[in-house]
Amino acid sequence: MNGATALIETLADSGVEFCIANPGTSEMHLVQALDAVPKMKSVLALFEGVCTGAADGVARMTGKPAATLLHLGPGMANGIANLHNARRANSPMINIIGNHPNYHVGFDAPLTSDIDTLAKNFSGWIKSCSTSETLAQDGANAYTASLKQTPGSLGQISTLIMGADAAWGDSAGKAAPNPIPNRAIVDDYVIEKVAKTIEAGGKTILLLEHQATEQAAMEFAAKISSKTGCRLFNGTFPGRVDGGPGRVSVERLPYFPEQILSTLDGTENLILVGGEIPASFFAYRGIPGQLIPEGCTVSRLTSIEEDAIDALERLTDRLGVSNETINQFEKIEIANPSGELNTKTIIQSIAATLPEEVIVCTDSGGGNAAYPYCQNTARNSWLSLTGGAIGQGGPCATGAALACPDRPVLALLGDGGAAYTNQSFWTQAREGLNVTTVIFANNSYNILNVEYGRLGVTDVGDIAASLFDIGNPHIDWVSMAKGFGVPGATADSADELVRLLEASFSTPGPFLIQANGELQR
Repeated sequence: MNGATALIETLADSGVEFCIANPGTSEMHLVQALDAVPKMKSVLALFEGVCTGAADGVARMTGKPAATLLHLGPGMANGIANLHNARRANSPMINIIGNHPNYHVGFDAPLTSDIDTLAKNFSGWIKSCSTSETLAQDGANAYTASLKQTPGSLGQISTLIMGADAAWGDSAGKAAPNPIPNRAIVDDYVIEKVAKTIEAGGKTILLLEHQATEQAAMEFAAKISSKTGCRLFNGTFPGRVDGGPGRVSVERLPYFPEQILSTLDGTENLILVGGEIPASFFAYRGIPGQLIPEGCTVSRLTSIEEDAIDALERLTDRLGVSNETINQFEKIEIANPSGELNTKTIIQSIAATLPEEVIVCTDSGGGNAAYPYCQNTARNSWLSLTGGAIGQGGPCATGAALACPDRPVLALLGDGGAAYTNQSFWTQAREGLNVTTVIFANNSYNILNVEYGRLGVTDVGDIAASLFDIGNPHIDWVSMAKGFGVPGATADSADELVRLLEASFSTPGPFLIQANGELQR
């Protein structure tokens, strides 16, 4: 057995089910190993940003890492934007990055680069000195590291930089999987301090992020809210939230900083559960970067790496609210819209046709705005653009569909973001994935028009306007998708959009809908 086969067998035994790959010469022995270990499904993507975004989607839906196979430093660099998003989502992932043998690096061949330095930007764990004898154990350690909770925004991405000689050299065999790490438990005094803060009264908010967005955590938080009147919020772009009728009703912080300050106005106690103090996405003159209302006291129940479910359960026991009823989303029938197509009627069309247990991946302002309108229609898992690097939605939807083949997937994409990673359509077609993609086709980076105005620029010149305009030439999304093997159609009215959504949800396989209209983000 060579090192590559020992690595793949070790990862498969540890629990890695997918390897999403765009390989090159330095990874050929690993490709051969994948052929020898069929229990790990190999998926080809035409661009590394699709590999990393799809691995993110797998992680969000399963809680386990997928592997990516990337070709040296340039291949990894092509995937970094979605590695950034995955890091901000705390998604577990294992990147296997091929490299030259150590003796060849000194020759400065064309693909030679400093992979370690690049990888430090998104990796919580890096190993770059593997040998054929250590590669299997390094793989087991990479898997364990991807499931170990790290503080702050370090994330849970393991990067194994594999020299070709480590892959082709002889190995003693696969390594045994390591024990799965557990989250840290908060001390009793923390529970007591937060309980006294809540009992003291005053307008209180529990901000639930990362593990605290799981239903088990939010159910405990909802019992506290029911008894004490404190409000519950998720962050603006949570990695995953399961919602819909019968699930916990939780508000979500808005996007712009003045909206967040208005939402939190009058709050006396902000209790952080798994996250940090809200921060403005961008800096604006005259607006604070940290969005804390005047006079608000901030306290913390759990940090990101600590067990939020355990802490919230103990807090409900301490407050004596374990038997309280919880506020849930209720089922509401939404009528199909008709007439002209705009952001409002697109959102209404989506909410009216949403299938049960759908996974929704958003990479657009309109898609994010659809969230509250869909929580009373059907049960869903909502995957947001966590790191702000557009081009996530299509790949993330691809990974979610790989991980959950029995669930429908809906990707709500802006035309600007979708153009970053349109290669995801090809992988969806190749794998027969059940993904419906709606393109908000406003032919513009419209969020930049909004931001331009927020900076006080009221007169947009010709050059600036041209840099926001992606309608010259016009992008024919239906033809593009067809070229990648995905059927599609154009919707120019709400009636057409409803019909196309219903048809797509009832038909297996991928489908694209280009929604044209007066669309605002």
